Amino acid sequence: MRRTAITLADGRELIYFDERDDAVRDHPDRRELPPPPPASQLRHDPLTDEWVALAVHRQTRTFLPPADQCPLCPSAGERLSEIPAPEYDVAVFENRFPALSGRVVEEPAEIIPFTAARPGQGRCEVVCFTDDHHAAFAGLPPRRVRTVLDALADRTTALGELPGVEQVFCFENRGVEIGVTLHHPHGQIYAYPFVTPRTRSLLAAARRHAARTGGGNLYADVLAAERAAGERVVATNDHWTAYVPAAARWPFEVHLAPHRPVPDIPALTDAERDAFGPLYLDLLRRFDGLFDTPMPYIAAWHQAPVRLDRELAHLHLQLFSVRRAADKLKYLAGSESAMGVFINDIAPEQAAALLRAA
Repeated sequence: MRRTAITLADGRELIYFDERDDAVRDHPDRRELPPPPPASQLRHDPLTDEWVALAVHRQTRTFLPPADQCPLCPSAGERLSEIPAPEYDVAVFENRFPALSGRVVEEPAEIIPFTAARPGQGRCEVVCFTDDHHAAFAGLPPRRVRTVLDALADRTTALGELPGVEQVFCFENRGVEIGVTLHHPHGQIYAYPFVTPRTRSLLAAARRHAARTGGGNLYADVLAAERAAGERVVATNDHWTAYVPAAARWPFEVHLAPHRPVPDIPALTDAERDAFGPLYLDLLRRFDGLFDTPMPYIAAWHQAPVRLDRELAHLHLQLFSVRRAADKLKYLAGSESAMGVFINDIAPEQAAALLRAA
């Protein structure tokens, strides 16, 4: 893989990840762009001990443009996009409308005595999986999946070295039902200046398990139990297992986890990276085959924090959909949205059986 970094017209960074060594990436960004917006403001909720980002500039971000105006397609003639090159394999660039960035401005120390405030320092990046606007991740060849995974490893390492970054989150949103604002196949990376609530909860449970068992890794133990039970396993190979969690929150939810406990994507071996693509592509095709229509989904990489509790974590990809039937969606209503208590309409065992048969 060849890595080439350039600077866009407004000072943001773009990095090409190419599968051939002779790729030429000297095309300049010929647009006239305003300066990027300053970092968002973070406000601390004292009632939940969680940070909320106020990124008001995101109200003006691009929203479902037609294909001939897609900002993630390659530039062509006078149609200039975020990608100056006329073609590319994988491209990663700083989000033009970021929730977090390094362009910090002075913020008040607090809003009220109980609500602290701070700059939303960090970084948000866009990961373009292909230059084909009409493609989908499920249709990529395994070699391209490996390139994407290597790009995510590269960015996880680089973003984790930025001042103040505590956690790196890689993910893909797919489908208007999920809330995507661009149809072009792409993912995102958030570099947070704190450990997220979900990760804090996972680590707290892992810490309690380690104390009870004399150092056992909770996720590794659960994975071993699911593999032994087999009932909720959807697919497996020598290095990875895809299974529906016994307490799945979403109608169709699968965890894809390496058999070896590792903290993050950079820690995967070449063999593990090669084995990931075929299994993940098979899983995505099963999702699309459930109702013979493209499945809306979120694919979320759970990685260890940058600096703490890394020994407690176990890298895994959580793939889930809000679709519960061909013509029905799962909405997060009162119990889920207000109380955080999920009510699943499909038994995990049934979901696993349907995915195996898809």
